[in-house]
Amino acid sequence: MDSTAAVLRLVGLGMRGRLVSVGVDRTREAAFKGTLRLAIVAADASPNSRDKIVPLLSGRGVSMIETASADDLGRAVGRAATAVVGVLDAKLARGVRAAHRGQGETG
Repeated sequence: MDSTAAVLRLVGLGMRGRLVSVGVDRTREAAFKGTLRLAIVAADASPNSRDKIVPLLSGRGVSMIETASADDLGRAVGRAATAVVGVLDAKLARGVRAAHRGQGETG
């Protein structure tokens, strides 16, 4: 399984466990509350969406990974295309980072 597929699979699991926020607005809310651990931004996210989230992530010291398309990211969470998914759980965030680096799959 490639790293993008592994990230999307973990995002789907996080959605079922209510460990992620979906969309720019929900992810911004989580960042403001201090509950955001990681942001996953679609590679093809619009400049408008990026302008709303990237400076906030930087200012709050929240790391971000860029992967997949907005369609793929949306499909992983059972929605239409989405520019951003926020990870709220620290353990899930570690797993997503490892998967993104290609280290998330074992046996």
